[in-house]
Amino acid sequence: MTKSDLIDLLCEAQKMPKGRAELLINAIFDCMEASLRRGERIEIRGFGSFEIRNYRAYEGRNPRTGSAVNVKPKRLPFFKVGKELKERVNAAAQPGANGSGGASAGSRKTPTAVDGGATAAPPTNGKSGLAPESHGAAAAPSASAGSSAANSKASAAASIHRAISA
Repeated sequence: MTKSDLIDLLCEAQKMPKGRAELLINAIFDCMEASLRRGERIEIRGFGSFEIRNYRAYEGRNPRTGSAVNVKPKRLPFFKVGKELKERVNAAAQPGANGSGGASAGSRKTPTAVDGGATAAPPTNGKSGLAPESHGAAAAPSASAGSSAANSKASAAASIHRAISA
C-alpha cells in the first residue's frame, strides 16, 4: 500500500475531497516525524510503536575495496508491531482463514486433491500457488488472491474510519 492508496481509501471511507484527505494524511505523518525527531516514542494501541534507536560510530569496511571506512553515529526509527496487529496478520496467513484453504506462501507443500479430484503439480516457477497449466477446482485458491488484497484495503479503510471517529 502506498501513501496515495491510503489517501484514496480515506476519500472513499469518509466521503471527503482528495485534497482534504491528502492534507490529513500528511499532517499525521508530519506529526509522527516531528515526534521521532524530538526522540519521543509513538505508540498506537493495537498497531505498534515507533521509537528512535541510537547507534554508535564504528569502523566498517568498503565491500568493494576492503578499505576501512568510519561510519558516523546515527539515530534510526524502529517499528515494533503490536500484539493485536500481529495476531490479525498471522490469522490471515493460516490455512482456511482467508477462504483459500491452501498453504501459506512461506510453505512449500504440494496441493492435495479436493473432493476426489486430480492433484495439481507443484509450482515450477519457484513461487507459491498452482502451476499455470492446472485447471479446475484446485485452481480456486489462486483466484482468491485479488479478493484478499481488496479485503485488506477495506480493512485498512475501516481502521482509518475507527481512528478518525475516536
